[in-house]
Amino acid sequence: MRVICHGGAGGAPDEPKPRQAVLDDAASTGAAESDAVDAAVSAVEVLEESPRFNAGVGGAVQSDGVVRTDAGLMTSDRDAGAVASMTGVANAAAAARVVMAETPHVLVVGDHAEALAADYGVDTDRDLLTDESRERFADEEPPDGGPADHLAWLRERFGGHDTVGAVAYDPDADEYAACTSTGGRFFALAGRVGDVPQIGSGFFAAPAGGASATGAGEDIAKATLSRRAVRHLEAGLDAQAAADRALDEFGELTGSDAGVIVLGDGDAGSAYNTDGMQTSVATSR
Repeated sequence: MRVICHGGAGGAPDEPKPRQAVLDDAASTGAAESDAVDAAVSAVEVLEESPRFNAGVGGAVQSDGVVRTDAGLMTSDRDAGAVASMTGVANAAAAARVVMAETPHVLVVGDHAEALAADYGVDTDRDLLTDESRERFADEEPPDGGPADHLAWLRERFGGHDTVGAVAYDPDADEYAACTSTGGRFFALAGRVGDVPQIGSGFFAAPAGGASATGAGEDIAKATLSRRAVRHLEAGLDAQAAADRALDEFGELTGSDAGVIVLGDGDAGSAYNTDGMQTSVATSR
């Protein structure tokens, strides 16, 4: 098993060594699994449980003070599942797997996604706020009123775009799986959903390989960054060249910030145009 994971593209981390240790643990955890889906989901779950990353516990707070999680999962056989706008669900990747494995759908959202996840054993009653995220929200003097009031407030605060993700390759089954999970962007309008649960944007897998994206979600969705990276694998580029080419195109199209990890033909690649994006690669066999 070979796994590459990322902890989000954004500013340079304040404590890179502890974050890297969690990423290394995530990659190793994934690489120890027996199939690509288990590997990708398990790696992401390690990151979702760490408040050092914007996914699961410690995820970004939306304009109403609530953390809502999104995730997407896809295999090279074109199986896919995604969830969005869930409250109380730290392991959004596991919920996305439920959609993929147990339903005929590819995307379920909100309280319906929470109920579905709960029926299949995913914990849906977690407190995702940390002391730091509570204080950050309170310090911004959050607004009262409806969405229009929130929009006027958040335009000066909306930002940040760390996300976590993993791509795994099982050489025995010749299968790839890509998984991405997020708490979104800080102070986004309540109910906002970005690129992460959108197939081809935050995640994508095909027989040629898989990719997971991170960054400015609206722009990633408009440019379908993950699908773009895998398309370059299909055209014959190696993983690093595919990541570089996709990110260059993304920058030319949007002028925005992003990062992407790619796994293809057993090779791993990554590229970003932000101040930092930490990654880790692990191989078990």
